[in-house]
Amino acid sequence: MYNDQILISILIPSFNESETILKVLNRISEISEQNNNYEIIIIDDGSTDNTKDILEKNKSLYTTLISYGSNQGKGYAIKKGLETARGRYIFFQDADLEYDPIELKKFIKLINRFEPDLIIGSRFNYSEYTRSHNILNKFGNKIITLIFNLLYNTTFTDIYSCYACFKKKLLNENNLRTNGFEQHAEILCKVIKKGKKFYELPISYNGRTFEEGKKIKFYHIVSVIFRIIYERFK
Repeated sequence: MYNDQILISILIPSFNESETILKVLNRISEISEQNNNYEIIIIDDGSTDNTKDILEKNKSLYTTLISYGSNQGKGYAIKKGLETARGRYIFFQDADLEYDPIELKKFIKLINRFEPDLIIGSRFNYSEYTRSHNILNKFGNKIITLIFNLLYNTTFTDIYSCYACFKKKLLNENNLRTNGFEQHAEILCKVIKKGKKFYELPISYNGRTFEEGKKIKFYHIVSVIFRIIYERFK
């Protein structure tokens, strides 16, 4: 059950992000100082570096820390965060600084103006910059977005930016069946089928390379497309 006093639950799944996690939290803190209706939930997905130590020493920068012993994947971490979240809206923030938390202000502005059911940030209609990245990933994203738009009658440009915000009441985390990269598609499909008002806004993107720690690969497109189709016709 969400709490009307909390507007947004910011979920930050993290695995071995000791170099960036503190920077992310400090940037969110700069925004949060202007608003007190946030909660910040960090899910430490079995990190083996000193990520957890950094978090333990900076408890004032977040609301809740969920931690467990072994790496279970981002999808599992998201589920654990959803179980704890109390906000009216869920906001996904990666811990690697591919997405600058300053962009949260744009989402808040849109929420206050329109009370949308879903907002997706687009790296392709970017606001200031976007880092050139793997061409296969971009092709894959275009294909995924096209299929999604055709099946769900939407007009998004970048459904897999994974920088998104939605009304928590539209999703029951107990009904999520996936833990891999396809989980983001499952969440979007479920929210779209229950919601009515969807928006997209431009964001900046500083994507990592595989050498820098990026994990998604082109072949993940198969499971994502399957999930989009399955959720549409089940």
